[in-house]
Amino acid sequence: MRLLLDTHVFLWAIDGQELSAPATEAFLETNNQLFFSAASYWEICIKSSLGKLTLSPAWRQLFDQEMLANQIQWLPIEKSHCWQLLQLPFLHRDPFDRLLIAQAQVEGMTLLSSDAQFQHYAVTILW
Repeated sequence: MRLLLDTHVFLWAIDGQELSAPATEAFLETNNQLFFSAASYWEICIKSSLGKLTLSPAWRQLFDQEMLANQIQWLPIEKSHCWQLLQLPFLHRDPFDRLLIAQAQVEGMTLLSSDAQFQHYAVTILW
């Protein structure tokens, strides 16, 4: 299964916070491919710069280590992802989440997220 990690799932996982049992199982299943979007990295940087997210001073190194240790692949933002945004009904106002939904749709991925708002879209969610 190809799993796109929502921003909070990645942060919780590397911080040792508990995920749901199905999410933990999917995250640890070595046959699954894990992806982290450039949109989520952008979200982390913006929220950190605004003081809405407090991270350790070494978070960038920790991020790279966790990506490598968990074999998480980088998902860049493509034009096709941006075009897909035009097809989405405007039910969820968070621009980062809307882009994750579009990416999951275009790439045929399952979103690993606890965000209940995602259920309003034609995307597979695992939590």
